[in-house]
Amino acid sequence: MSFTVVVPARAASTRLPGKPLLDIGGLPMVVRTARQAAQSGADRVIIATDHPDVLQAAISHGIEALATRPDHPTGTDRLSEVVQQLALDDAAIVVNVQGDEPLIDPALIDAVAALLQQHPEAAITTCAAPISDAATLFDPNAVKVVCDSRQRALYFSRAPIPWARDALKDGQQRLAPGLPALHHIGLYAYRAGFLRTFPELPPGRLEHVESLEQLRALEQGFPIFVHQTQTLPARGVDTPEDLARVRALFSNI
Repeated sequence: MSFTVVVPARAASTRLPGKPLLDIGGLPMVVRTARQAAQSGADRVIIATDHPDVLQAAISHGIEALATRPDHPTGTDRLSEVVQQLALDDAAIVVNVQGDEPLIDPALIDAVAALLQQHPEAAITTCAAPISDAATLFDPNAVKVVCDSRQRALYFSRAPIPWARDALKDGQQRLAPGLPALHHIGLYAYRAGFLRTFPELPPGRLEHVESLEQLRALEQGFPIFVHQTQTLPARGVDTPEDLARVRALFSNI
């Protein structure tokens, strides 16, 4: 199996200014993420950034990097530019690993790439894990996904789906026994041909309502297959508390 990992690294961050370059165990976070991703079966790992300091940090640590435009509305648009710059074949597989995921599981990267290779009809693959507590099910920041019998995504939502009508009829927030609720994990594999097409797709109504970019693909009829893992991977770095947690982990290595 042949695939490329792209690590988009946008310099701007309101909660963590300069996030890609924040130190984690003696390395910039984006470099730490790229090195972790390189433990997968990827043929190459590339940092795609809109900032010269991030570009220089990648190069100085021996990581392949590309300069991309600063005006991309989404990370997927940035990947589309990378596909164009590299002139990748439409059938090539590209895995998107966010630059704030220094603890990303390399096996999960391999799994989403393998799933895309196994399903030539798919444009995208992603992953999810079972929800085991009511707090997650009802948390709008935890995206849920419902799949069909072939593990194709039917819908992604911030709402608690599927809705257990009988178990929740009293208005209490609880996790119904046996509920097939899945917590979406934001790791994606794409075919390069889809990434070329994506910037031309009009944003969808559902995408706008839920503020979930992957709904654009579903609204336009592009199949998304979902790899199910049994446990949620380690969280990325979104807040100062996340940063302290991850730094503490690396200080003990």
